[in-house]
Amino acid sequence: MSVIQKIRDKYAAVVIAVIALSLVGFILMDAFVGRSRGAGTSTTIGKVNGEQIERNDFEKKLTMQQQMYASQGAQRDQLIGNVWDQSVDDIVMKQEYEKLGLQFTTKELNDLLFGSNAPQWLKNEFTDQATGQFKVNDAKQYFAQMKKQKDNPNLEMFNEAYIKPTITQALREKYMALLNQTIYVPKWMAEKSLADQNSKAGFSYVSVPYTSIADSTVKVSDDDVKAYINKHKEEFKQEDETRSISHVSFSAFPNAQDSSTVYNQVNNMKSELAIATDAQNYLTRVSSETPYLDAYVLGSKIMVPNADSIKTLADGKVFGPYLDGKNYTVAKMISRRSIPDSAKVRHILIKTAEKGQPVMPDSIAKLRIDSIAKAIKAGADFNSMVIKYSDDQGSKATAGEYTFPSTQFSGISKEFAETAFYGSVGDKKVVKVENPSYSGYHYIEVLNHLNPGTGYKVAYLSKTIDASQETINTANNAAAQFSAGSRNQKQFEQNAAKEKIQPLTAVDIKPNDFSIPSLGESRQFVRWVYDNKVGDVSEPYEIGDSYVVALITSAQQKGTMGVAKARQTAEQFIRNERKAQQIIASKFKGGATIEAMAQGAGEQVLRADSVSFAQPFIPNVGNEPKITGAAFNKSLQGKISEPIAGNTGVFVIKADKISAVAGAIPNADELRKQMVMQLKQMGGFRSMEALKKAADIKDNRADFY
Repeated sequence: MSVIQKIRDKYAAVVIAVIALSLVGFILMDAFVGRSRGAGTSTTIGKVNGEQIERNDFEKKLTMQQQMYASQGAQRDQLIGNVWDQSVDDIVMKQEYEKLGLQFTTKELNDLLFGSNAPQWLKNEFTDQATGQFKVNDAKQYFAQMKKQKDNPNLEMFNEAYIKPTITQALREKYMALLNQTIYVPKWMAEKSLADQNSKAGFSYVSVPYTSIADSTVKVSDDDVKAYINKHKEEFKQEDETRSISHVSFSAFPNAQDSSTVYNQVNNMKSELAIATDAQNYLTRVSSETPYLDAYVLGSKIMVPNADSIKTLADGKVFGPYLDGKNYTVAKMISRRSIPDSAKVRHILIKTAEKGQPVMPDSIAKLRIDSIAKAIKAGADFNSMVIKYSDDQGSKATAGEYTFPSTQFSGISKEFAETAFYGSVGDKKVVKVENPSYSGYHYIEVLNHLNPGTGYKVAYLSKTIDASQETINTANNAAAQFSAGSRNQKQFEQNAAKEKIQPLTAVDIKPNDFSIPSLGESRQFVRWVYDNKVGDVSEPYEIGDSYVVALITSAQQKGTMGVAKARQTAEQFIRNERKAQQIIASKFKGGATIEAMAQGAGEQVLRADSVSFAQPFIPNVGNEPKITGAAFNKSLQGKISEPIAGNTGVFVIKADKISAVAGAIPNADELRKQMVMQLKQMGGFRSMEALKKAADIKDNRADFY
């Protein structure tokens, strides 16, 4: 389907006229270039370098994204983070553009929209499928004809969805062009990098692994962790406030009794489905979880449990109940017939209404489609009639042709699909269609049927296995009793032990999170975590199929990590530093040869050949950049090194060989080009991250959502 048709589907009332009006307006006026933000509200979602993100503006963007991604199942809560990131990015970059004096004029917009590099969404609509050429004159003429519709309420939405992103992308490309001009790799750097990449080292070594000393013998105090943090502050910074909890869950998941109840219910309804003369009406009346599909499905496309057994049913017979996901299901064979795997048709559409709005009186539309049918029968060129009369813009460039797979049957108007799949090749028919998207008349010619097979029409009676009220009440009551008796950390832990429940932990919960790992989505629960203090115990929260009671165990402010959180990372490094000191003092007391060093350490002399400078990986040891670096130190060639504390243990090496090998890159000039290209490719992302890191960003989303 065309981009304009997609716009109709997304926005319910946006039509081609909106595109015309929008584009012409954007070409002639600069109203949409650099337009100021909305105002008139004191509620502020956040600030970026002092510039406010107002709630009204934020809500508009959020609503638009909801409509854009509704077909993909995106939820409002899931999109809030996307809208925030987009808003921050836009402000940060806008401020940079203003500093640099970068602009995007109406003339540039005109050149972009109607030039050789027009946006893809526009090219899709006005490209000659035969030649691949962008039909710029057709686009301009079409827009000019529609320019009179000045008051369409979806103009702003179209602007936000298509025009503004086009302008934003163009400005970003200007910015990146400037940035890319600053990227330079000197020849000496490329030569050095090439030499490093093609260098190999060989050396002998003795190592004593850290695992030779038990962790339990090396104690790490809070003061040790603090000292380590002070030496490595950049590694222990966190950008967001976080909290951690301990929680217990009481399951309200359907139990065996609940499953048996639903099974019996469906089994009792099995005979009713078998004798029902109108399966669709029956399934609607009993509220089946699986809606009735009044269509035939190829046997190879039936993807349900027990498909082979269902396909062997005689017409009118039933099978089940059987388990299908969370449902118990009974299947009834309605009928079968031969259908193609796909159908190729060509058509002409005359609309009478679109999205419920009248387009043409029914009598006139019927007269027109009948006249078209007569003209084609008399020898009129089908493609000419498509171009002149058809209201389906998406098939004008293909002479009205479509090829539909049978799996798309339910996505096509029922009357259209039945003609395409259930008729015969060569059939020519006028059919009337009425659905929420549009109403009107099709003139259809069936051109071809591909890969015919047996199609089955099956009715499925399904009921979900839900927890009974008794199951839910039992879980809720147990959680409530646990919460009531656990008003502090000590009671929480004692009651968990008494109930033989192992509490689980959830760490790094952020203020704007909507879900918690291992628990699921619950914005209200996250808000509780931040509305209370360390040591508080929650009331039961229903999350998924469980009732959850939580204890807030820690709160970490934005900035340098506290000792408790940093310990998770720092403790092993501190312990290894202590172990290295012990190993050096006790194992490596000196020796004139590598063999003597090995004897003193009680280890063997090992060998590593062809170790790469660019990839400091020692076979059977692991990643050891310090050790590899020493092997390439020319001053150590033929000598024994001092003990070196590596990632996995303490090493003493004797380097004896540095050699060059042929690499994949032939010369320094070629490598230099690759290095420049890589820097340019990373420039956009890294520049944005750097600008955001340097920006003063105030995030108040948690106060509103």
